[in-house]
Amino acid sequence: MTPPALHITTFNIHKGFSQFNRRMMVHELRECLRHLNPDIVFLQEVQGLHRGHAERHPDWPTAAQHEFLAEDVWQATAYGRNRLYDHGHHGNAILSRFPIRHVHNQDITHLQFERRGLLHCRIELPEGSPVHCVCAHLSLFGYSRRKQVAALADYLKRMDEPTAPLIVAGDFNDWGNGAGRLLEKSLGMSEVFGHQGRSPVRSFPAAMPMFRLDRIYVRGFTVQRTEVHHGQPWAKISDHAALSAHLTRNAN
Repeated sequence: MTPPALHITTFNIHKGFSQFNRRMMVHELRECLRHLNPDIVFLQEVQGLHRGHAERHPDWPTAAQHEFLAEDVWQATAYGRNRLYDHGHHGNAILSRFPIRHVHNQDITHLQFERRGLLHCRIELPEGSPVHCVCAHLSLFGYSRRKQVAALADYLKRMDEPTAPLIVAGDFNDWGNGAGRLLEKSLGMSEVFGHQGRSPVRSFPAAMPMFRLDRIYVRGFTVQRTEVHHGQPWAKISDHAALSAHLTRNAN
């Protein structure tokens, strides 16, 4: 019997604005995500609240961005607030078609001016087995990224299910893949675009990707197919490309 496929997408949505904040694009973003139709979505730079944008833009959603994007499609959502300011807050989010049974937002801030967190969800797949999903947005600075990956590895090793199937996805800001190699070594994971000795895929800027910033790491899955969503219409929505992977569970 062929195991069921799992379609996942990761996307730094730039708080719902186009590159250089020229236009509010959260409605176009919602349509593009629905067109992709993944089972689980990992989102970074999600605007949970922004009173100024709500006042300036008549069509600014009344709900938090992750709730607006998930409405009527992804039945379960989780949001991890990383940065709080007078007029609002933003962070990471996970949208899922399947029940989310546990949520934890782990603070991995290393530099106080650069608030970072790891959003961890335990998601129950249709066959009843859980998968642990982590949405990450790492530092712009290499030393801080290495500290954050070490903190992630330590946190995941202390889970009740330390060998369970695992997906870590997000914006790693990891030009040289130093943090990625640490993740692969410490947790036995593989990057879905970097298998067979290849480098992770270019994902920034979305119009013509040059830098390898975004990642999807998996453990306990076989990669069936991968996609990079760049060019139009994606380049109008965010400065990052979206990444997708189609996975199947490995047999126990």
